Amino acid sequence: MDIFERIAKDSGGPIGQYRERADGYFAFPRLEGELGPRMVFDGREVLCWSLNNYLGLANHPEIRRVDAEAAAKYGLAAPMGARMMTGQTRMHEHFEHELADFEKKEAAYLFNFGYQGIVSAIDTLTSPHDVIVYDNEAHACLLDGIRLHLGNKYKYRHNDMDSLEQKLQVAANVVSETGGGILVITEGVYGMTGALGDLAGIVALKKKYNFRILIDDAHGFGVMGPTGRGTSEHFGVMDEVDLYIGAYAKAMAIIGGFIAGPKHVIEYLRYNMRSQMYAKSLPLAIVEGCEKRLEIIRSEEGDRLRSQLWKVTRALQDGFRQMGFDIGPAEACVTPVHVKGDVVQATNIAMDLRENYRIFCSVVTYPVIPKGMIIFRIIPTAAHSLEDVEYTLNAFKEVKEKLDKGVYDGTEVPNMAIPYNY
Repeated sequence: MDIFERIAKDSGGPIGQYRERADGYFAFPRLEGELGPRMVFDGREVLCWSLNNYLGLANHPEIRRVDAEAAAKYGLAAPMGARMMTGQTRMHEHFEHELADFEKKEAAYLFNFGYQGIVSAIDTLTSPHDVIVYDNEAHACLLDGIRLHLGNKYKYRHNDMDSLEQKLQVAANVVSETGGGILVITEGVYGMTGALGDLAGIVALKKKYNFRILIDDAHGFGVMGPTGRGTSEHFGVMDEVDLYIGAYAKAMAIIGGFIAGPKHVIEYLRYNMRSQMYAKSLPLAIVEGCEKRLEIIRSEEGDRLRSQLWKVTRALQDGFRQMGFDIGPAEACVTPVHVKGDVVQATNIAMDLRENYRIFCSVVTYPVIPKGMIIFRIIPTAAHSLEDVEYTLNAFKEVKEKLDKGVYDGTEVPNMAIPYNY
């Protein structure tokens, strides 16, 4: 069958099958206005809980000033070309030095795009002789990198150290034959559940097995730990984590990422990582903006912003738990409100929240999570207030009462599609 014909006949997948009713509202919604707790959706103001702008840096006046001045000074083209050819600058090198120092590693390497960088790093680090052992709830970017691996790969049950040890035993037997090594991959913070990867448990297994640890700490960088160095700092295992990956898209509120680790490993990545060797260098305006963001994260102001973030987070999570809501093992800022229901109920609740309570949060259903469950994913930030928390908790209390009464029951997803206006 012709590829396009097959696609035309395809329902669109578990989510895409609803696209004619969901586009622009439930899927691909358009949030407008200044980034923050108050934004505009479908022409009306909403209380927004869907941005990973943890420290509120997206609209920090000093950062906005530096971003504007850097864009005016350099434009968005410079430097042209990949770093290996024509895109290397002293500013890139300096920022990498600052990141390595912050994460207490020998060296760091910038990614021009976080997702792509992680995929390529995993691909570059491992040979067909090596074995990858990874958490079964790993993010899509990690899974895509793991899929490229030509050697053996084994997944362990989420945060289950007994399961991990079983897989390590198998992996150890394999590499004894192949002569390869073992790479264990986990997340620092699981972005859907707010659970923390059991870094302490993984590190403890190093006493029995020979392996290296790579963590994806996109949601932990700048947020977790006493000084924002991430989940490895939170657990006190920075020295034992071999490779640390951070992303700018969360706490820094800008595009890009980095990997930090031993100098000889980072040098190897510089000369072999295809996504950076054959792609344009991170623009100077972004690098300069990132430097300013890291400066704030490392400062007393960064401490204050983290303190405010955790104040809001704890008030929100404590409130949900006290009202009897299931938010799972959330320990980080991500707060998933679990509700029993189907896709129809999920969309009806989301519509009620947006239309009547003017609350915008992301809704997650099957296939991301098992059938019969709904997650309303709430992301607190330092820019939110305790008044925002109180209003949201009261709204969800009413929503739960309506759900129990069957108000949200139905047979089909409501048609809320918003057409594009070109």
